[in-house]
Amino acid sequence: MEPTVKDVMTTRVVSVTKQASFRTMAAALREHRVSAFPVVDDDGKVIGVVSEADMLAKEALKSEPEGMPGMITGILRRKEHEKARGTTAGDLMTSPAVTVTPDDTIQRAARLMYTRKVKRLPVVDANGHLVGIIGRTDLLTMFDRPDEDIRQEIVDTMLLHEFLIDPRTFRVTVESGVVTMEGCPETAALGRALVRKARHVRGVVAVRDRFTYPDTYPVVAGPVF
Repeated sequence: MEPTVKDVMTTRVVSVTKQASFRTMAAALREHRVSAFPVVDDDGKVIGVVSEADMLAKEALKSEPEGMPGMITGILRRKEHEKARGTTAGDLMTSPAVTVTPDDTIQRAARLMYTRKVKRLPVVDANGHLVGIIGRTDLLTMFDRPDEDIRQEIVDTMLLHEFLIDPRTFRVTVESGVVTMEGCPETAALGRALVRKARHVRGVVAVRDRFTYPDTYPVVAGPVF
């Protein structure tokens, strides 16, 4: 099965309410060695995130003049200065928070981190309650898996039980997380489906398609006169 957020998330999360003071958050960052806090309301629902960058802005911008050339740039910088003047989590937080659910795929979590330029994602249930957190390091642990374990899952679970294929039909090797698949599938569609499925096995870094595909359009001999 494709790995999901619940496979690697941390369930012990350091969170704050929006009333938490700047000093409290600074001390908690140092004590717990985290880079961001989910901000929750009284019901435990995630309403925002305060990151190290949000807090650093207070020191970085306190002596910088607010006036900046250009209308758009000026508006953005004013917002940054307003946030820098904040004294509580509610003032500093980025809202709404970018979140994932326990059943989201690792691929989706990675894509969100990359596109939204965040290091951590709060994990919420169907009602928006905080249930965990996932960071970049958690995602990368998915690749720390022995090659033989990866090969066994592809051969025994994927080929034999999911595709009902005799594993001896193909040759599967794994080296440093890179899977090489060789053999001659009955159809090109089957071969591509196998490669696509193998890419989602936990720990797989890449898949090398070395299948020998049958002709898509077989050549039919004409009548002999």
